[in-house]
Amino acid sequence: MASSSPSPRPSPRLLPILAVAAVVLLVGPGGGEARQPPPLHGVRPMAFGEGYTQIFGSANLALRGQGRRVHLSLDEATGAGFASQDLFLHGFFSAAVKLPADYAAGVVVAFYLTNGDRYEKTHDELDFEFLGNVRGREWLVQTNVYGNGSTGAGREERYDLPFDPTEGFHHYSILWTQQRIIFYVDETPIREVARTEAMGALFPSKPMSLYATIWDGSAWATLGGRYRVNYKYAPFVAQFGDLVMQGCPVSSPAAAAPSCGTPWYEAAASLSGEQRRAMAAFRRGHMSYSYCHDRRRYPVALSECDAARLRRLFGPDGMRYGRRGARGRRSDVVM
Repeated sequence: MASSSPSPRPSPRLLPILAVAAVVLLVGPGGGEARQPPPLHGVRPMAFGEGYTQIFGSANLALRGQGRRVHLSLDEATGAGFASQDLFLHGFFSAAVKLPADYAAGVVVAFYLTNGDRYEKTHDELDFEFLGNVRGREWLVQTNVYGNGSTGAGREERYDLPFDPTEGFHHYSILWTQQRIIFYVDETPIREVARTEAMGALFPSKPMSLYATIWDGSAWATLGGRYRVNYKYAPFVAQFGDLVMQGCPVSSPAAAAPSCGTPWYEAAASLSGEQRRAMAAFRRGHMSYSYCHDRRRYPVALSECDAARLRRLFGPDGMRYGRRGARGRRSDVVM
């Protein structure tokens, strides 16, 4: 499903003329057990005000650690969010996130790239969406890819996690190049989308801004809307650090393609054999829904799908048979 996250237009700002712009917000002491993905190594830190701007939520966005950490809160009045001050055409984007604990049904925390504010009918989008749950059941993570307004052909995948994302910080990262998109959880790549001729314009190819938000997704986020946000447990606080924007900046969506040479992140899109084995193991062990196996939505699988892979694990609705999530709790999802 298309992200329902609010996407107010960020204030554009042209970076100084650089081949590649880098912005990082590092978790301070007590950041937990976040393990950096390889592309994050060696990137320098910057404060929130040097690369981001608040887009909604007023007092529900708070800076900590001299602007090196960001708290986003959801209460009955509003959620909160921030965005990059710039647009990027390709790059590596990452955040260390600690999610709200206890009862969090209906709560959605999102970390994503989009240009939906500029291309209403032909937008591109790359999502991490974190979907809250009732007490005793784990948060689920959803990734999605939209290109050229292709919301009618969503490419959702959902996963449980091999750790409790409320107990400490973990890195969630998106690598976006001309030919490949890779999603990471900590150091492990969990999803790869390769550009194919059949995908055409459905592969995201227009400049996008980076967003982070928390909002009320009661209508769909937890068991298809069965459980709604209970504000008795508010405020719900998502903590962000290690925010990274390392990409090719552009002045506007209509600007000519920037000349950034061959940035380092193009090479990072080539996964090693060890990384591919780790990705395959994660997907076998933790993927709970796959659009490639959803025959109710797609009687004929989309062009990039290998429908035979892991086929025996998934039902005709794309849901995993008898899935039990990490820590022994069932990962029930209704799409």
